[in-house]
Amino acid sequence: MIRVELKDGTKIEVKEGASVLEVAKQLSEGLARNAMAAKVNGEIKDLRTLIEKDCKLEILTFDDLDGKKAFWHTTSHIMAQAVKRIYGDKVKLTIGPSIDNGFYYDFDIEKPFTEEELAKIEEEMKKIVKENLELTRYTLPREEAIKLMQSLKEPYKVELIEDLPEDEEISFYNQGEFKELCAGPHIMNTGLVKAFKLLSSSSSYWRGDETKQTLQRIYGISFPKASMLEEYLNLLEEAKKRDHKKLGKELELFMMSQEGPGFPFFLPKGMELRNTLEDFWRKIHKENGYVEIKTPVILNEELWHRSGHWEHYKENMYTTKIDDVDYGIKPMNCPGGMIVYKNKMHSYRELPIRAGELGLVHRHEKSGQLNGLFRVRCFTQDDAHIFCMPSQIEEEIEGVIKLVDKVYSLFGFEYSIELSTRPEDSMGSDELWEMAEGALKKVLDNLDRKYELNEGDGAFYGPKIDFHIKDCLGRQWQCGTIQLDFQMPERFDLTYIGEDGEKHRPVMLHRVIFGSIERFIGIITEHYAGAFPTWLAPVQVKLLPIADAHKEFANKVLEELSKNGIRVELDDRQEKIGYKIREAQLQKIPYMLILGDKEVEANAVGVRSRKDGDIGQMPLNNFIEKIKKQIESYQNN
Repeated sequence: MIRVELKDGTKIEVKEGASVLEVAKQLSEGLARNAMAAKVNGEIKDLRTLIEKDCKLEILTFDDLDGKKAFWHTTSHIMAQAVKRIYGDKVKLTIGPSIDNGFYYDFDIEKPFTEEELAKIEEEMKKIVKENLELTRYTLPREEAIKLMQSLKEPYKVELIEDLPEDEEISFYNQGEFKELCAGPHIMNTGLVKAFKLLSSSSSYWRGDETKQTLQRIYGISFPKASMLEEYLNLLEEAKKRDHKKLGKELELFMMSQEGPGFPFFLPKGMELRNTLEDFWRKIHKENGYVEIKTPVILNEELWHRSGHWEHYKENMYTTKIDDVDYGIKPMNCPGGMIVYKNKMHSYRELPIRAGELGLVHRHEKSGQLNGLFRVRCFTQDDAHIFCMPSQIEEEIEGVIKLVDKVYSLFGFEYSIELSTRPEDSMGSDELWEMAEGALKKVLDNLDRKYELNEGDGAFYGPKIDFHIKDCLGRQWQCGTIQLDFQMPERFDLTYIGEDGEKHRPVMLHRVIFGSIERFIGIITEHYAGAFPTWLAPVQVKLLPIADAHKEFANKVLEELSKNGIRVELDDRQEKIGYKIREAQLQKIPYMLILGDKEVEANAVGVRSRKDGDIGQMPLNNFIEKIKKQIESYQNN
């Protein structure tokens, strides 16, 4: 018998050679029915996997991200099988992975897929699901694998096999007549995919290389229940209404231009929003002991070699020459922060130094990946670099997490945590990496924070904690991060004078909270559907005089509100009041003040709230007091 440790620490005995699915059945028939894949000693595996030695085992359902991915990956195979049935040798297969929300498959075919063709593919997929085809896994030696793919006239698969390391196992999955080169994992049969929808089609490039063959990509989503698909499609419709690119145009926040693809232009109202966000950032950081610095956008190549970015990040950097010397346009703020620290000698009494920077960075993104404010080529990171003694690491990390709590709760965001460990392309010794990873784990454990372990996805200079916020539609966005770095202080020879009078090496924490000001504005635009809280709204009050006779009073109200720091606009057009109110509602203004004879006589304002509708007449001073209280307390309404 073999001992298996389950996720909750329970240990059970199973027969040697039992499959993961058999173990799931031993635990619960219900669990076995809902199982999609498993983690065996931390590795994602099929339910077909045989248990041949003592191990840790976690059964994954559709509620688990890796369970979803196995389900979606299988659906991509169903789609590819349907496409092959319809188009035969006219289409060549490439790759079809799961992604964060669903799956895609890239096909080499003569022309793009039409809506009618997507519907036809869906119908064929339904037949494959109804056939309830079992997926079977097998391996082949390299030469046999190549011959198989050549016989099926799949040149892209041949190329993939030829590029695999010599010692790598080459596995395939069959479902009916369909044979697919794939590492898996997959669910047990096609019949489990009860509901799916092909969402869109677009062009792509083989291996993401613009110089290679143009392919046609189909995106899709699938679920084990029809009700889940219906809910998801409703969510997509709601997301379309909240699209920050659409709202950004309607609310005159930002624009894009063909003269600068990926380089956003912020309009006056967008700058009001942005400046308010940055003012809040400055206020909360000053309260938490940070100082603010500003470093240059362009620094010479030698600096980027010293930091390691030239070797690890050059393909994403823009470069230029100045006086025949190569310079890099900064993709990150960190090296500039190092130079500021190194500007003078520091004592242990000064540490920790928390230096924040709203730093403009540039990164080369492929044109096909650009997406409004979510994926741009220049953005402002709300960076901070904390220089501290080793004894201060845990306290500083804890302080950043508490700051994250305060900021995200203000916007109504919940969040999850991911801990990413050492990647293959890393700098530094095993000892320093173990120390850094251990420190992050210890703080999370001490704070009793749940987190997912993301093996091998740390920065090249250190492990990191990522914060994934959840918006009102349940979508997750990776924004904040804390990176613990022993490497940069070493490479830049940073020191401080210790209590013993000797030089010591500080430790460095990199951290952001918004992540990117531009991207965060995109996120909150969709989160609030453009109806920003009063403190954040570009225009907080709209004045709506009923007739020309009320304009003089309206201008007095305008002056009084402006004097109190309230962002206000006057709509003095010769339009009916109902029309003006509808216009202000479309602009999602928090408050509309109706000004007529009664208001002039009483030196009052007729208050109409975006949230509560018609509130009624109120003395002007009382209204000013009410709205200032909302603004100063950052009320999330």
